[in-house]
Amino acid sequence: MRPTLQTVADAVGVSRSTVSNAYSRPDQLSPELRDRILSTAARLGYSGPDPTARSLRRGRVGSIGVLFTGQLTYAFTDPFAIQFLIGLAEAAEHHNTGLLLLPLSEDDEEAAARSVREALVDGFCVYCVPSDWYRSLAQINPRGLPVVGAELRDREAGAMFVGIDEAAATRAAGEHLIRLGHRRLAVIIDRGTPGRGTGPLRVDDFDTLPHYVARERLRGYRDAFTAAGVDWPTVTVVNAAANTRAEGAAAAAHVLDRADRPTAVFAITDLLAFGVLDALRARGLRAGRDVSVIGFDDIPDAATARLTTVRQPAVERGRAAGVLLLDPPPEAADRQVVLPTELIVRASTGPAPTATPTERN
Repeated sequence: MRPTLQTVADAVGVSRSTVSNAYSRPDQLSPELRDRILSTAARLGYSGPDPTARSLRRGRVGSIGVLFTGQLTYAFTDPFAIQFLIGLAEAAEHHNTGLLLLPLSEDDEEAAARSVREALVDGFCVYCVPSDWYRSLAQINPRGLPVVGAELRDREAGAMFVGIDEAAATRAAGEHLIRLGHRRLAVIIDRGTPGRGTGPLRVDDFDTLPHYVARERLRGYRDAFTAAGVDWPTVTVVNAAANTRAEGAAAAAHVLDRADRPTAVFAITDLLAFGVLDALRARGLRAGRDVSVIGFDDIPDAATARLTTVRQPAVERGRAAGVLLLDPPPEAADRQVVLPTELIVRASTGPAPTATPTERN
């Protein structure tokens, strides 16, 4: 049998609390007694009190659970996710707290709910979870743990959140290219339909899109286009199977190889936009001259790529989420944070070409 606290106490001839103090409150014991307890524990093979049980007794684990759907590697490869986690980690470090990354399997909602139910954390940051998965997140409520969302929709439930106005941000981007004369338009989104590969996607009802970010950014573009007299059904929406550069290039191929190719392509992330730029170069086309391209996020490589994009404060967003969880302000209104965005215009956008590809031929 594994030795326990009681095993050591019996061997030394002291109480359980005295043995516990040797590990957690050494100042309460004489150096000689503590050395005797620790040497006896080592001889018996006892490594000390269970840190998990001790944390639960204190009522604090010292960890924030970060929930997102997808693979664990996403947190270390997606540039925006990295920046967000840096900010969250900064807030956590200030409170001597760690991060527990909890990737939720998109194929097993019950397993995801179990992860939420059993995670040893002091609170949750909901980073990226589809709308219909919020049923699984109801597992948090009975635990009485604080939750901060990263999407503006959480305001409706009165929950803590740190977000941006996604639709307003893309509306500004759409208006920018409308002013430049663009009317043949395409939008590339990711994970528009669960399990669907890369290809054109008809979107009549935005509420059917599973991810809030894709839904709201697409809504902002639609509002900008329709306000300028562009019929929404004439806008080509292409789904990318994943938010990667390669999938962005694959999605762009569905519109760039058409005789009536669009004069502007909007990608809802910078990674997808980088893929569009790759696809343009592969076809001998120039970004900002032949086809304009806009991304979203303004990740570190966007400036080097000369990409026009929507800038959002990724590090600040993560940091604010951590502060809300670990040191929430007393006023409820201050627990709902909407951060600003800014359209950053670079060389990847320019005036619409005056002639279509078929007209030039």
